[in-house]
Amino acid sequence: MTLAFDDILAAQERLKGHIERTPCRYSRTLSEITGAQVWVKFENHQFTAAYKERGALNKLLQLGENVRSRGVIAASAGNHSQGLAYHAARLGIPVTIVMPKGTPFMKVQQTRAHGADVVIEGDGFDEAAATADRLCAERELTYVHPFNDPDVMAGQGTVALEMLEDVPDLEILPIPIGGGGLIAGMATAAKHMQPDIQVVGVEPAMFPSFTAKMRGVNTTRNGAASTIAEGIAVKEVGDLSYAVARPLIDDVLLIEEPFFERGIALYCNVEKTVVEGAGAASLAALLAYPERFRGKKCGLVITGGNIDTRLLASVLTRELVRESRIVSLRIIGDDRPGLLANVSATIGQMGANIIEVAHNRLALDVPAKGAEFDVMIETRDAQHTQEVMDALRDRGYPPRVV
Repeated sequence: MTLAFDDILAAQERLKGHIERTPCRYSRTLSEITGAQVWVKFENHQFTAAYKERGALNKLLQLGENVRSRGVIAASAGNHSQGLAYHAARLGIPVTIVMPKGTPFMKVQQTRAHGADVVIEGDGFDEAAATADRLCAERELTYVHPFNDPDVMAGQGTVALEMLEDVPDLEILPIPIGGGGLIAGMATAAKHMQPDIQVVGVEPAMFPSFTAKMRGVNTTRNGAASTIAEGIAVKEVGDLSYAVARPLIDDVLLIEEPFFERGIALYCNVEKTVVEGAGAASLAALLAYPERFRGKKCGLVITGGNIDTRLLASVLTRELVRESRIVSLRIIGDDRPGLLANVSATIGQMGANIIEVAHNRLALDVPAKGAEFDVMIETRDAQHTQEVMDALRDRGYPPRVV
């Protein structure tokens, strides 16, 4: 299986006027943090907040009238389904989407809002895909695969076309891998336009589908709920997308969960933009393997921004804990009037904020005439936290971090 550069050029022409030509901007702050020269492609600016519109629409625009009238079907954890549903509705094509049970509610809701008939089935993508195959045959629909389709790959490849038109001297592209459609399309375009550019795949360590296929082993993980990057949590990479991408890829990196979380938080706090777990994968690679990218002109793709708001809030709060900006301190002292007031006054005088207080007189490791306080505080940074702890210790209330 090969994908021609001309197919990607044709897709770019086909998509003009139907999708956003998203910006690719230099990030000075992310460059300083990672040590690389970071350029960010904001695919979360698409109408459905993900690059998946490109491949889905490129496929839809090439369907015959008889096929369009019967309708299309797909299995997707979210972004492909939204892109397909949105553009199918624009073109008057009926669409059915099969989504795994672990799909974030936001993605289910938004897919339905675009007019799709949504079927929730299976614990992961592979089970959902099996249901979609069955319904496709029963209803005589056309299957629009989220990654294992040359037309879809060609559409996704237009991301790299735009990036290299904007920044022709990019040196390395870390690209998320789920089923492999994005990296197949982008690698085809990038290697044609810039033969010396490095293409590095990025996978969740929990779902190393591409890496497993390279090594000739089977993956055992299943159920996308175990990774925050559920958009690229695919048990098995596509055979067509693998055949296209494998000869063009220089390396594949596996990313642990905390780096996805840090990537989400940095995009939010630095670039003031919302990304989902898979959308932060490229940045997560720079954070996890800084030496691999240091000093190089890196093109990062924010592949999507469809993250559940509660999950986003949790990730941002967890990042505050990692940075020691939210800390729970345990203080043991005599159970006498004024103890809590004195502790609170000290924390307030140091400029920290008390979030929560728990008071325990019954713990057996506390003296009978004593009391234990767990005080959760918010500070400016780790140094400020240490200053608060030192002040409490100096005033006779030595704390320990819980």
